[in-house]
Amino acid sequence: MDLWQLKIFVAVVENKSFSKASEAINLSQPTVSSHIKELEDYFKCRLLDRLGKITEPTKAGEILYLHAKKILSLKDQTETAMYDFLGKAKGSLALGGSTIPSGYILPKIIGPFSKKFPEIHIELFAGDTTQIIEEIKKGRIEVGIVGAKTDDPLVSQEEFVMDEMRLIIPSGHKWADKTSVSLPEVLKETLIAREKGSGTWQSILKSMARAGFDPKTLNAPVTMGNTISVIQGILHHVGISILSTIAVQDDIDKGRLKALSVTDLDLNRFFYLTTSRKRSGSPISKKFIEFARISR
Repeated sequence: MDLWQLKIFVAVVENKSFSKASEAINLSQPTVSSHIKELEDYFKCRLLDRLGKITEPTKAGEILYLHAKKILSLKDQTETAMYDFLGKAKGSLALGGSTIPSGYILPKIIGPFSKKFPEIHIELFAGDTTQIIEEIKKGRIEVGIVGAKTDDPLVSQEEFVMDEMRLIIPSGHKWADKTSVSLPEVLKETLIAREKGSGTWQSILKSMARAGFDPKTLNAPVTMGNTISVIQGILHHVGISILSTIAVQDDIDKGRLKALSVTDLDLNRFFYLTTSRKRSGSPISKKFIEFARISR
């Protein structure tokens, strides 16, 4: 058994496929199969079951996967620590962000960070707040920025950037000449909702509840999975919605959308720098967090 075989095994488990794993790690499928066979011979048991097009780990494979992830993580941390000691910033870092952070906040930090530390390879994952937090807990992402606070004891969060959310309408809307509307007025309109895991949507519902309104009374017949879809929905008169002004600033500047305040709601919120409370951060992750705090 060697580290390379463990890396291949982990790739097969996470991709649920020999062929997808071979593409991910740039090896031929026969080579991947050969390494898995060597691992199974070493442990004298079956590690993977092919169930049609899906490959799943056996019980023995699940045990090996958990330990292999720890071994590979320790190997990365060891290399990073040695490079750090020698005054070199070299290694890899997995970052994650919910819709707005991954599209607008993190890229602005990653650019100058990569110029300063060109030998650090960064992989950025995008998902909703719930997905990013789950990936952090699993150890697949070291640092994330998300749009909602969690009570999960396994996660540590700090306020990172304040975000102003506003009611977004198309430029030809009946409220186009207004700068603000009341929540009762908004509740009479057709709204576009976001998926339950969206930090933006969670923040909106909490704000409505604090204002004494039942979010269940919303007229929101359409739910969309990301901010881009919601923007397009507003432009094509599917409905109106409350969004981060960061995401719609370009359309506002071009006169296609307008942003209004909702007088009864506090729509200011924070994006949160999020890490695992259980896992020790790598030297690279700590370097990135320090850089991000200065750059915000």
